[in-house]
Amino acid sequence: MTSNEREATEIDAIADGWVDTISAVLPTVATYIGRAEFNDRFGDYSPAGAEALPEAAKSALAALAVATPVDEVDRVTQLDLTRELELELELYDAKWHLRDLNVIASPAQDIRSVFDLMPTATTEDWSVIARRLAALPEAIGGYVETLRQGMAEGVVPARRQVLEVMGQIERYTAENGYFAQFAAEATPETGNLPASLARDLADAANGARVAYDALGAFLGSELARVSSEADGVGRELYALHSRRFLGAAVDLDETYEWGVEELARMVAEQEEIANEIAPGASVEEAVALLEQDPARKLVGTTALQQWMQRVSDEAVAQLGASHFDIPDPIRRLECMIAPTNEGGIYYTGPTDDFSRPGRMWWSVPEGVTEFDTWRELTTVYHEGVPGHHLQIAQAVYNRGQLNSWRRLLAGTSGHAEGWALYAERLMQQLGYLNDPADRLGMLDGQRMRAARVVLDIGVHLGKPRPDGSGTWDADYALAFMRRNVSMSDEFVQFEVNRYLGWPGQAPSYKVGQRIWEQLRDDAADAQGSAFDIKDFHKRALDIGGVGLDTLRSALLP
Repeated sequence: MTSNEREATEIDAIADGWVDTISAVLPTVATYIGRAEFNDRFGDYSPAGAEALPEAAKSALAALAVATPVDEVDRVTQLDLTRELELELELYDAKWHLRDLNVIASPAQDIRSVFDLMPTATTEDWSVIARRLAALPEAIGGYVETLRQGMAEGVVPARRQVLEVMGQIERYTAENGYFAQFAAEATPETGNLPASLARDLADAANGARVAYDALGAFLGSELARVSSEADGVGRELYALHSRRFLGAAVDLDETYEWGVEELARMVAEQEEIANEIAPGASVEEAVALLEQDPARKLVGTTALQQWMQRVSDEAVAQLGASHFDIPDPIRRLECMIAPTNEGGIYYTGPTDDFSRPGRMWWSVPEGVTEFDTWRELTTVYHEGVPGHHLQIAQAVYNRGQLNSWRRLLAGTSGHAEGWALYAERLMQQLGYLNDPADRLGMLDGQRMRAARVVLDIGVHLGKPRPDGSGTWDADYALAFMRRNVSMSDEFVQFEVNRYLGWPGQAPSYKVGQRIWEQLRDDAADAQGSAFDIKDFHKRALDIGGVGLDTLRSALLP
């Protein structure tokens, strides 16, 4: 034990035990955090399997309740792990697992996407992949069983999500789809695959295609017929998911009104910058001018990946020399083009030993071949440094102080995405967005996030539309988004479908940014002339990922 390591405590042991439990019950999560011992299998997606985590959560809660914190690290762990375990039980009681199907973050995607994170360097790596591929049909079968139980109990997803996931499955299982290409392109760095392993991979990939086709057939012939016409989940369930994604309870009606005001502020700021780009130009006219500028355009995913990597490397080098202490393991961030075409941009954290670095992934929609640098510059800062990568990798690096749960699994999207939006504004303040075009691109993203607050709460709570023309629904949501973003229509349609199927997640970005900024301002007010912004950032990031109510408790005791 070195001088900067703390001795493990009873509460650390409970938290580490919860990581062990999640890893065993949900091997896809184990892969995500870099635990390889479960890489050859899937968890039990059947109704019986769904009972495992709630039962384990009850035991962990009982242990936490009688444990005594020995320091501030323990206090934060106890507070935040209790919050998460109680939420696990609430979600189970709400029967969310019986309707867990959406276009971005449900077992329908997780079972496939885990292969993106598996090691592929050696023949043994591919042997492990083959075993997990062979286990995929059983995982899909358990998932269908759970959705069938939901049908029996009248707990079903929205029909829109069912139909969209059917389209995703068709792309997975096509003759030139994900599984066919994955097996055909299997090549370890150490040489060619043995013929027997190549056959095993091909057979397992075909079995995975058959299993996913069966899932698609079930969705179309059974679930779609009884699924819900309503996209909104209602106030009670929405409030639960809002707490899930923020780690904080907020007044949803006040937040909706704030979102309307924040959106108007973003529009006004964009209009000012459009006038800088071309005097008298509207935002739409300024965007059109920028989109015609070949100097601000990338053609092809190779050019996109290389540009992302260059921008990221420059940000790490420059910010690491001036505004942040960035340890060497964190300085490595890989920018990747995802092997799917779903339209998302996301970050995956490093493994605990940094053998797999943090990665920024871009899932480029089919048919999209051109990318505007002015629009995407802030995305690299959002996903990389000083955004997600600095935040998440710093927690992983801080292993001498934080237990494995605090480093690898704790936190909410409100904490993570709120920080990333906070980081975007920080880059503007540090002078990295002095070009009006780059600031317009940053505001395009911020405007989208503000619009999502209004749209998400509006649809799921059935709020009156801002223009007074009726009640929010999916058609109005799509038209509303089209008015508020300057992105490809494929991207806009995917985004709206995502919000409709993943209640409470999309607003957590902008609401999380709001809470981060409130915490900074409250700390500045409390400390007066002694307040130091760099010290505030260090203290906040050293805590690791937590719910935002826990973060407030830790920063403003």
